[in-house]
Amino acid sequence: MFEKILVAVDGSEHSLHAAKEAADLARAMKSRALRVVIAFDAIPSYLGEPNRQRAIDGRMKEAETILQKARDVIGKIPGEIHTELIEGSPAEAIIEVARTRGSTIIVMGSRGLSTIAELVLGSTSHKVVSHAPCPVLIVR
Repeated sequence: MFEKILVAVDGSEHSLHAAKEAADLARAMKSRALRVVIAFDAIPSYLGEPNRQRAIDGRMKEAETILQKARDVIGKIPGEIHTELIEGSPAEAIIEVARTRGSTIIVMGSRGLSTIAELVLGSTSHKVVSHAPCPVLIVR
């Protein structure tokens, strides 16, 4: 049923719990693939060099740390694990990856590392639920 699972992670407790739930779902459904997506807001070009490059390097290091935590939580699954790091609006990136990769479900945390505007259901989660091309499982 859910052959291609997409899980969005940002390093928050909710997103790592979502990664665990996505892995459990992949094992239960014997999914062919689990795609871990890390999406970051774009780094502004006005930072100039070398500041912009330092920000990019820091972002990549942070992404690798988040990805390793997600891999540790996911463990072994029957299918392949793919990863994508995307710069841009997180909600739009998640929706676009789900669409282009043919995801059959998106799994994500109810809240991420963002600001107070996301108290009940994060704005990223809300936007993904509203525009996703497939079912969305929100994990708390």
